[in-house]
Amino acid sequence: MEISVTVNGANSVTDVEPRTLLVYYLREELGLTGTNVGCDTSSCGACTVHVNGESVKSCTMLAVQADGHEVTTIEGLAPSAEQLHPMQESFREHHGLQCGYCTPGMVMAACSLLEENPVPSEAEVREGLEGNLCRCTGYHNIVKAVLACSGQDVS
Repeated sequence: MEISVTVNGANSVTDVEPRTLLVYYLREELGLTGTNVGCDTSSCGACTVHVNGESVKSCTMLAVQADGHEVTTIEGLAPSAEQLHPMQESFREHHGLQCGYCTPGMVMAACSLLEENPVPSEAEVREGLEGNLCRCTGYHNIVKAVLACSGQDVS
């Protein structure tokens, strides 16, 4: 099937197999490998992207379902190649990553969380990110990074 998807602001028209998952379309067709494949079962959240501004696990969505929609990946989050998105900067400043595998999905989910709840409590951050797993168990600093990005004091 031919699909037309706007990814990180650029329109892409591609023929895809109807069974192709969005995560594989992004990685293999478009070369956007920042979106990771962690489990293929929607359990880990490493593949989280934004579809029309909403956080979505891209291993649960077919590429054909994204036809006509706008997708933002971790590569398209920052305003420019020279500048990080505030959430990316907060993860860097507060050591919200260890091996880094979960980081793109965590950052995307965290951005979506702050869109819905601009000043969440620690408990709300933990609940809001519970669909994203960190195998290194770096949750404390991830939560700290999200809280700091929301303008809260985390010292």
